[in-house]
Amino acid sequence: MGGKIDCYLDIASLYSYLAYLDLLRNRPILASHGVTVEFHPTFLGALNQQTGNKPPWALPAKAAHGPFDAQRSIARQNSYPNGAPLNITFPENLFVNGKTILPLRALHCIKSSYSPAVFDQTLLYLLHIFWSPPNLNLTEPANLKSTLLAIPEGFAGPTVGDGSKKRLFTAEQVEDIMKGAQAEEFKEKLKNTTAEALERGAFGAPWIWATNDKGEGEPFFGSDRFHFVYKFLGLPYRDVELLPNEDDPTWGKLWRKGKGSKL
Repeated sequence: MGGKIDCYLDIASLYSYLAYLDLLRNRPILASHGVTVEFHPTFLGALNQQTGNKPPWALPAKAAHGPFDAQRSIARQNSYPNGAPLNITFPENLFVNGKTILPLRALHCIKSSYSPAVFDQTLLYLLHIFWSPPNLNLTEPANLKSTLLAIPEGFAGPTVGDGSKKRLFTAEQVEDIMKGAQAEEFKEKLKNTTAEALERGAFGAPWIWATNDKGEGEPFFGSDRFHFVYKFLGLPYRDVELLPNEDDPTWGKLWRKGKGSKL
């Protein structure tokens, strides 16, 4: 066993948020199997444009189904013990808020200049701010700056609390990050990361590229494909399993004796 999971994601993607939470929660277990995880800020708008894909809300049939799928996916995430319940609302104008080039460049700047823990906390906080009331538009420099200044040190989820009043970044550090978001270095990093995702077949986000211990890589799309990822990596996992009716005189008896664990 062993390998790597590269996750290409955009804060404007709800399912990127859900995949990020899933991978954060399971990262220690993945590490115990020798699997590392790396998150790559990627501009979803460019993926759509380059592949001819369209966001679900832009297609009437997908837009009608979207609320059902989103509610189910959020409820699944909220069902995990010790998780921070999500209060998800969609931005009033996702097309405007979704032009996340500036915050994505800032994330690349932070990823290059700070520890992985600081990068993780920042990405989690930006996702939280984007997808929670009042759905701050992080494409506006003033909003991004105020958000970076507000991140509490040790942020682990929307209901966990600060732990202290200390902030993750100083005012001087935030100024440097905002300058970095306009620097050619991080403009190129975002372009290159998005191009890399496209080379690996991406047409949306989250896009996952898994590499097993033989050096073989395969793509996976979405926040609900981790059982396929784990199988490819050769990891032990529980798949979706339908349980029999314990009150049934035949299957219930077999189940209780441990002889009918799978139909």
